[in-house]
Amino acid sequence: MALVPVAEALGRLLDGATALPGENVPLADAAGRVLAEPLVALRTQPPFDASAMDGYAARAVDVTSVPARLSVIGVAPAGRGFAGSVGKGKAVRIFTGAPLPEGADTVVIQENVRDLGGGSIEVTEPTAEARNVRRRGLDFGQGDVLLEKGRLLDPAALSLAASANHPSLNVVRRPMVAIIATGDELLPPGSALGPDQIISSNAYGVAATAQSVGARALDLGIAADRQDAISALVKKAVAVGADVIVTLGGASVGDHDLIHDVLTGEGMQLDFWKIAMRPGKPLMFGRLGKIRCIGLPGNPVASLVCSQLFLKPLLARLGGRDFRQDIRTAQLASAMRANDLRQDYVRAVVREDAGQLIATPFSIQDSSMLRTLAEANGLIVREPFAPAAEAGDECSVLMLR
Repeated sequence: MALVPVAEALGRLLDGATALPGENVPLADAAGRVLAEPLVALRTQPPFDASAMDGYAARAVDVTSVPARLSVIGVAPAGRGFAGSVGKGKAVRIFTGAPLPEGADTVVIQENVRDLGGGSIEVTEPTAEARNVRRRGLDFGQGDVLLEKGRLLDPAALSLAASANHPSLNVVRRPMVAIIATGDELLPPGSALGPDQIISSNAYGVAATAQSVGARALDLGIAADRQDAISALVKKAVAVGADVIVTLGGASVGDHDLIHDVLTGEGMQLDFWKIAMRPGKPLMFGRLGKIRCIGLPGNPVASLVCSQLFLKPLLARLGGRDFRQDIRTAQLASAMRANDLRQDYVRAVVREDAGQLIATPFSIQDSSMLRTLAEANGLIVREPFAPAAEAGDECSVLMLR
């Protein structure tokens, strides 16, 4: 099978991927979720003409000329309006959020009032009609569309939904990713290692990548290099309703790489398994019914770079989210040799100098070296057959953080 270009591989992987069906969740659990339908106001806000300040509700005709003396006939605290009517020469002590009493059409702020005692006040500054008054429906009216389908529910959106009287919301179901590591040599962190063993690290980074776009990650553990062991975990992933199955390692179709045989044996239709990229050439993709299966390389850096390029956009789309890679233009801090037929993603430190981004590639790019990936905040993207580049030349950088 020929090497598939990165853009084509991503297009094939995303083909037909749409937001998952909605589910209803309590408002308190909706933070960071995505609306599955437009949010319509169930009430009008404010539901009445309300005072925007602490002060005195009065008739504007009585307070346009000052000084003006008024008689205070009652009090209107928030949550309990004044039941009477404000007539000529009268006022009601009012607090922020309280309904404007009948007959009043303005609020004189308390700083512009002098208490004369005996229930009388003197207004010292003129106040026009509708000053310091929030009209009914100022924010929104019942039936208004407040948020569109696909809106990420951030703090402001959640507060708006609550104000519109929604106790629960219909949100896009979070995609579930089942992660299966494979390899006799792998043990979980904290293990006492034998002479031929290493720590299984990829699953943690892949899970974090999934969670960064709102997906659920289910780590099914490490399968031994046996078809029956791998098959058991694949069956478990199907049984729990995974939308995506991610396998780690064993995707190269070599003598000891069993993922392809197991997944196709379970019914997966293979799409591709070799990508024209570095790191990450042995990336496999296929479909097991509605489940998308991604076989990531075993090398840790390749696994995480492929997760950024392929898994993250897929999960974002299934979760109803907008996602775009953060690609920027920078200058190279050092020369780079000509590239071959594979698109290269070179770990680099990107910094700003006098308004210009400067990208410094690490001198060693071995795909087993997680430390340099943790230190890198960007990947220099080099197209296939890119010519040699000198320090100061422009380059494209995919920002990681």
